[in-house]
Amino acid sequence: MSLQNIESNPTVSLQKQVSALPQLPGVYQYFNAKNEIIYIGKAKNLYKRVLNYFIKKHELNKTFVLVKNIAYLKYIVVESEADALLLENNLIKQYRPRYNVMLKDDKTYPSICISNEEFPRVFKTRKIEKNGSEYFGPYTSVKSINFLLDTVYKVFQIRTCKIPMTSEGIRKNKYKLCLKYHIHLCNGICEGRETRDQYLKNIENISQIIKGNAVEIQKYILQEIKQCSSKLEFERAFVLKQKYDLLGNFISKTIIANTIIESTDVFGYDQTENSAFVTILRVENGAIIQGFTVEYKKQIDEEKEDIMALAILNLREKFNSDSKEIIVPFEIEFPINNVKIIIPIRGDRKKLLTLAQQNTAQYKLDQLKQHEKMNPDQRGMKLMKNLQQKLKLEKIPVKIDIFDVSTIAGSNTVAVCVVYYKGKPLKKQYRKYIIKTVAGADDYASMREAVRRRYKRMINEHADLPDLIIADGGTGQMTAIRQIVEEELGLNITIAGLAKNDKHRTNEILTGFPPKTVGLKSSDTLFKFFAAMQDEVHRFAIKFHREKRSKTQIESELDNIKGIGKETKNELLKYFKSLKRIKNAELAELQNSTAKHKAKIIYDYFHKQ
Repeated sequence: MSLQNIESNPTVSLQKQVSALPQLPGVYQYFNAKNEIIYIGKAKNLYKRVLNYFIKKHELNKTFVLVKNIAYLKYIVVESEADALLLENNLIKQYRPRYNVMLKDDKTYPSICISNEEFPRVFKTRKIEKNGSEYFGPYTSVKSINFLLDTVYKVFQIRTCKIPMTSEGIRKNKYKLCLKYHIHLCNGICEGRETRDQYLKNIENISQIIKGNAVEIQKYILQEIKQCSSKLEFERAFVLKQKYDLLGNFISKTIIANTIIESTDVFGYDQTENSAFVTILRVENGAIIQGFTVEYKKQIDEEKEDIMALAILNLREKFNSDSKEIIVPFEIEFPINNVKIIIPIRGDRKKLLTLAQQNTAQYKLDQLKQHEKMNPDQRGMKLMKNLQQKLKLEKIPVKIDIFDVSTIAGSNTVAVCVVYYKGKPLKKQYRKYIIKTVAGADDYASMREAVRRRYKRMINEHADLPDLIIADGGTGQMTAIRQIVEEELGLNITIAGLAKNDKHRTNEILTGFPPKTVGLKSSDTLFKFFAAMQDEVHRFAIKFHREKRSKTQIESELDNIKGIGKETKNELLKYFKSLKRIKNAELAELQNSTAKHKAKIIYDYFHKQ
């Protein structure tokens, strides 16, 4: 690689430094006023790429901050785009600039180790030691490692004990057979019941299986079965047949490509606003021998193509991959010699790409869920920020009040207020209102009474007022709330409405005066949030209305019975739980709950009816 390192003079204006850039491939470095490298990037045309930072309007605030902090720049000219990619990768690893995409690799994933011993062991480990042992991995799926190890233990019956075993120790009878030998999961190398050459041959076969050559090992075992059969060694042939079937089961669950795909690296990609996720599936002979997903933290609005190219370099280096074929979900500039880039449309390669994409999406979902568990308020606040943007609110609606009125046939009118805090229902602050000043069925007047009572009291108690008030209804309900909140109490709180269809389901969201529809699709997360709020306030209102109606009905029925006072009525309700049971009770049952003469009065009253 031929390099030309050009150092810009910090005293020269940034504009002049940019205008002096060559139109050649290379790597550029941005420095802040403290002479720290804050960003490193590659370009096939240095002048055009760097100029773009200063003339483009950046929507992402982090990119705007990066540009604002650039004091001066340096650049390195290289011969080709491939050299630029490799140099960028090395410089990022060396300097770890603040605004570059960075690998978030805080987990130690397990690998498979073939130990460097006279009688090697094969086991799962998270610790990599430079002691001559051979390591395969890492693997993101512990389940796949366990399945692989379980298969090779059963097929080749190697030792799993941690004894530092030697040939000298075997000759001196230092070791004893364990349970694994007696249940046919070990060949008994500790007592010399298997030769070292045969043991090492089994280890080599296991190594080949881990590398993806299980089909070749199965073919070899099949040849041995045929030889044993021809020699009439049926017992040994039966044992080999069991191993052949075990390998067959393993192959059927690991080989996913029908055609022979000898050596391929498959990459999947997904992203969020702040992170990028890249999966690599390493395929040998149609079998996935390794699968791994990494998360990169995005510092600025980097292109997904650039992130993918950098991730491919890192992951191929991590796995020592020299595959000449790479499968990706979208076009990238990856000008490494002798590497073929494929975006498959159909066939086995398309299946592999789909699998990589599914693994990436699942990993992203798992990370988001885990992050939400650690930060339970984050999801709600993210939703509230979205709500703030949609309704054009001055601040995030951390606290939301939603009102509903419930009445049937003009009787027992009630109103309720349901409270949401950071996107979640705050049930201890729910409020119920029995409408006292409204005669007949007048939902708007009932709404005004409930809203007036709630916010007058909150003002008097100096309680925290909501950031948003929502009416479970359309323009009329919104206007009723506005008349109290703004005109009567002089409060400046945004009011929205949930207009409903004939099935009492959210049909549209309204805001402003005169009210206008907020453009939301029914599949939108925010629309679903509004619908959930409407369901909750409606449930709470109906429940309260039924309780009041039931209580009123019970009170009126029992109050009509002469000679039955309040204490007797409470005793009856406590004993029978409902008016229906009191009506249907036999005289003897009534006498168990109250005095005999009172029981007779109650029994006669209902049975005469």
